[in-house]
Amino acid sequence: MYYYRIKIAYKGTRYFGWQAQSTDTLYESRPTIEGRILNCLKKMTHYQPCTVSGASRTDGGVHAQGQIAKITLPIEINPEHLMMGLNSLLPYDIRILACVVSTKEYQPTRTSVSKEYHYYFGTSLIDNVATSDIALNLPIEGNVPDAIALLRRVCQLFVGRHDFYNFSSRDKDVSKTVRQIHYCDIHPLDFSPLAENMYYLKIIGDGFLKYMIRYLMGALIDLAKGRITLEDVEGYLQQHQPHKLSPKAKAHGLHLVSINEVP
Repeated sequence: MYYYRIKIAYKGTRYFGWQAQSTDTLYESRPTIEGRILNCLKKMTHYQPCTVSGASRTDGGVHAQGQIAKITLPIEINPEHLMMGLNSLLPYDIRILACVVSTKEYQPTRTSVSKEYHYYFGTSLIDNVATSDIALNLPIEGNVPDAIALLRRVCQLFVGRHDFYNFSSRDKDVSKTVRQIHYCDIHPLDFSPLAENMYYLKIIGDGFLKYMIRYLMGALIDLAKGRITLEDVEGYLQQHQPHKLSPKAKAHGLHLVSINEVP
């Protein structure tokens, strides 16, 4: 067998997440990123067994610029030719950005030491059609700089080692809900002239629970709308609660930007 490490960018709008929904990806009823890549690999190898193992299982509708995966093939293909071949077969919203030879021992789920995500949003009162499928519309009436300053204060509460039980969905495969957040802040984003008043949440951590970032962003949305307070967020970080503080934010604003691996 032959092994490769690839870096992938995709727009998740048309897909039901990263992970294939069936072992027979040629007949997926709900298209996935992994399934589309596997189908192309099968064509390139004349339908011999192939595998793709991703570092992160992004949700349906979530985008990526820096997804990492391991490809296992029954035949040897030059990495550059493999990348070019995949990009010629893949749909327009999935692209292989890099491809190098790897090893049997390499496992992207184990070599990842941190991940960086961005959640994009705009504060204009009317949603912008140019960014409507990649950024959330969060209209803020009144003083926008003050609202952003408040969101930045809450972001600092998330930095450090915390129990994010209240900001995630239950996952039977995960026993511990404590995670380390290295960085969390709000930044302005210049999309002009396509869009104005754009911002993004930048968050870097050693790992994230199911829907964790979307629940954190959901709290920021409710805070911006005056539905909850900074103290509410603080309290939900300190003790397990029976109910969610806020609904999770929609998937389309979330982007996997990069994965930092062990050298």
